[in-house]
Amino acid sequence: MDNYKLSGVDIAAGYESVDIIKHHVAKTRRDGVLAGIGGFAGLFSLAGFKHMQEPVLASGTDGVGTKLKIAFVMDKHDTVGIDCVAYSVNDIICTGAEPLYFLDYIACGKVVPEKVGKIVEGVALGCQMAGCALIGGETAEMPGFYPEDEYDLAGTAVGIIDKKDIIDGAKIVQGDVLIGIASSGLHSNGYSLVRKLLAPDAGNVGRHIAEFGRTLGEELLEPTKIYVKTILSLMENVEIKGICNITGGGFLENVPRMLPPGFCAKVKIGSWDVLPIFDYLKDIGKLDPAEMHNIFNMGVGMVIAVAARDCDKALQYLQNIGEKAYIIGEIAKNSEKDFEYV
Repeated sequence: MDNYKLSGVDIAAGYESVDIIKHHVAKTRRDGVLAGIGGFAGLFSLAGFKHMQEPVLASGTDGVGTKLKIAFVMDKHDTVGIDCVAYSVNDIICTGAEPLYFLDYIACGKVVPEKVGKIVEGVALGCQMAGCALIGGETAEMPGFYPEDEYDLAGTAVGIIDKKDIIDGAKIVQGDVLIGIASSGLHSNGYSLVRKLLAPDAGNVGRHIAEFGRTLGEELLEPTKIYVKTILSLMENVEIKGICNITGGGFLENVPRMLPPGFCAKVKIGSWDVLPIFDYLKDIGKLDPAEMHNIFNMGVGMVIAVAARDCDKALQYLQNIGEKAYIIGEIAKNSEKDFEYV
């Protein structure tokens, strides 16, 4: 063991990390979880879903990306775990599936138990926001592969839905309305460009930016919004025909993913509130507005399609539960293109 420690791998630190994260994991426990962390596999029972005619599992996996570089500079690690959970569960909810459980993967140059504890604290909080259990994970110490003070963070979520209830866009028709639900900020995409434009380092992440009402670092580390509970509750009140998560590729790449063949999503630029961070980036980088809409979420993190007759009901419900939502476009017939800005 001593020789292994000399090579850069500290098994004792790994054990200490597990002890630290146990109470965070316990907060995410939900019906179906069969065992605590520490086993070779996480176990989850589907006995509580026997009412479903044909239960289908939905899965999603993703990482945080280069947003982690901001966490390294600020030495703040308790929110990136929320981002890690958000990207997987926000993809799953696009099918209408309820996330059941999550597993995380941390790869680092050196295991620092307190840092690992902060990372998992964020993961556990994200799981609580999504209503899923954190049932396992892995912390890999890889000296020589990662710098000692850096790490990568990724995870996988699994959810469930009755096959008859899957939201796949098949019911979308001409005249359906697109509703955008506000984002919390940049979320976790576009950070390679953001870092190139703003060069966040120890010298400027603490700089207060008037447009944000907080420091640059605080704005850039704002966690990705988790839409699971919002969508699940809205589904009980309104028929949702299609859902898309505005991630990398912005509107142009993501909105068409929920459309059946032969239809076009017409999105009206200017129909929602653009958050200050996006105007700030546009001015600093002299970026073309159309290009920005194809990179960033621009203040809309999730888009849903509903029938025109259900639009007002959906907007009112979202408002009642504290969400900012906007009519941002509509569905039209078009066999030549599937997306258009208007």
